[in-house]
Amino acid sequence: MNNEETTNESRRSFLIKLSIWLGAVPAAIVAVPVFSALLGPLLEKKVQKWRTVGQLSEFPVGTTKLVSFVNADPLPWAGTTAKSAAWLRRENENDFVAFSANCTHLGCPVRWEAKAELFMCPCHGGVYYKNGSVAAGPPPKGLVQYQVRINKNEVEIKTAPLPITKITA
Repeated sequence: MNNEETTNESRRSFLIKLSIWLGAVPAAIVAVPVFSALLGPLLEKKVQKWRTVGQLSEFPVGTTKLVSFVNADPLPWAGTTAKSAAWLRRENENDFVAFSANCTHLGCPVRWEAKAELFMCPCHGGVYYKNGSVAAGPPPKGLVQYQVRINKNEVEIKTAPLPITKITA
């Protein structure tokens, strides 16, 4: 082997290694979030916390009101996205019912139509009855319901990480 062939061989070896590294680095950068997204729901802890959403006197009997709270598992960098909302209705003096403000179809925010006594999703026409069950449209199941309690004249909702709807065929 002469000097020129040795130089070509080492250059070829260097370029092969460089190509492998140039392909491996972006592949690793893409793989980490993909595997995190796939494995995250399996490894996530089911944290639930009671959050105060208002004073008992703020909720007249028979009214449905939008309340906001911080999710049960806010990440330090979440900022505004750590906040969630629920529709809270006072049924009588001691009983409340609360539903997630997000449609179970694709997570769009639902609104309460008091005169019709329906929850409406503007994204794809999902409609829910007053009790949270599906009335019409594409939602696969009723609105997610939260536990509610009265604690020292404060109304509290037992929050959980944002509910993820599983798409069924």
